[in-house]
Amino acid sequence: MGPHPAVAAIRLAVRRVLNDILAEHGRTPGRLSPDERSSSPLVLVACSGGADSMALASALAFEAPRAGLRAGGVTVDHGLQAGSDLRAAEVASRLRELGLDPVESVAVTVGRDGGPEAAARDARYAALDTAAERHRAAAVLLGHTRDDQAETVLLGLARGSGIRSLSGMAAVSGADGRYRRPFLQLDRQTARKACMVQSLPVWDDPHNTDPAYTRSRLRHEGLPALEKALGKGVVEALARTAQLSRDDADALDAWAGKAEAGVRDADGRLECAALCDLPPAVRRRVLRRAAIEAGAPAGSLFARHIEEVDRLITGWRGQGAINLPGRVVARRQGGRLVIRQG
Repeated sequence: MGPHPAVAAIRLAVRRVLNDILAEHGRTPGRLSPDERSSSPLVLVACSGGADSMALASALAFEAPRAGLRAGGVTVDHGLQAGSDLRAAEVASRLRELGLDPVESVAVTVGRDGGPEAAARDARYAALDTAAERHRAAAVLLGHTRDDQAETVLLGLARGSGIRSLSGMAAVSGADGRYRRPFLQLDRQTARKACMVQSLPVWDDPHNTDPAYTRSRLRHEGLPALEKALGKGVVEALARTAQLSRDDADALDAWAGKAEAGVRDADGRLECAALCDLPPAVRRRVLRRAAIEAGAPAGSLFARHIEEVDRLITGWRGQGAINLPGRVVARRQGGRLVIRQG
């Protein structure tokens, strides 16, 4: 008799991602001999102890040896709750019991920039990046589900940040495709069911139900209200929107990349007349790329900043310089757009 359908679904999702990683390293699936093990690529799972990441850790522990990959785990202690260090140690112990190796718990200090949720996310990814580099991991698996994707799309819609925000989370992201999200096509209940039938202990983070956090309010109030008003299928529709938006955004980014060379003069300066001829969606991408190249942090550069710079092109009335994040300044000079620090 085969595994429970929920377990089979999460294992299949992980198997597909592991096969992709193997292909990228010029390998084919197959068990390793003891001599081959030390040289095989390592895949880490980021695990909080919640149902999504525990289901992911369990599936990785099952699939990795069959694929010919090493598997390890990392849990991050954000230090935001009493006893968080003990909780992290407990999660690390569970990962070892699953057979993962190496396993480590990493404590971080959460700052304040961007609000508590963004600051915790930044600290977490910095810790995961460091762990991946230290262990020379081929990839880090993240347990984001289709429900998380739907929430991310709604948050992007609320910010009014454009089509890229509506793209949600990518299945592959980070430096050199480090982060992989196998569960973006699976719902949260599938992961929880997989944990239940495997008797995997699960920790439910109190922050996930705390109305002080925007995502928590959206999860427990916003999405249920939408489903009540619009009917079931909202989560699936939002996840579908994310993929369609990502395809469109990728195409526009590629267009902007090709168009940029044609709007610069011999000295590399942006020509306002040539920029004005571009479609707005393409032109604003060129402006955003130029601002980031000048030193503006991508995470702090919002649509309103680019709209102000765009008005130097399309609504020129002799206005002064535009101040952007990262001490970057954009100004129009003699028919050219100059974007630089200072």
